[in-house]
Amino acid sequence: MEAARKAAGVDHARSERGRFSSRRKGEAVLRVLRGESIDVVSRELGVTAGTLSGWRDSFLAAGCAGLKSRRTTAEAEEVRRLRSKVGELTMDIEVWEEIFRRRGIEVPFELRRSRT
Repeated sequence: MEAARKAAGVDHARSERGRFSSRRKGEAVLRVLRGESIDVVSRELGVTAGTLSGWRDSFLAAGCAGLKSRRTTAEAEEVRRLRSKVGELTMDIEVWEEIFRRRGIEVPFELRRSRT
C-alpha cells in the first residue's frame, strides 16, 4: 500500500509509528477549512474522512475555547470553590456566636477570632 501511495505521488505525512503530529493535523484541517474537499485531503493523507472530520471538530472546539473572554482553569475553579466554602464557614461561625451571645453563653475559645 505504501508503494502504491508513493507511485501515485501522494504525500505520506505519517511518522515512522503511523501517527500524525499535531502540526500536520493542523495543516490538514486548515486545508479543509480553506475549502479543499475533505475526501481529497483524507485520501492524500491516507486517513478516513471521519478521522479528518474529528480533527476538524477538535480544532474548532479548541479555537472557540481560546476566544472566551475568561479562561477557567482547574486551579481557578478550585480557588472559587474554596472561597465559597470559606464564606459558608464564616457565616456558620457568626450564627453560632450570635446564638451563644443570645443565650448568655461564653463563646468557646476555638470559635473566638479577632475582629480587626
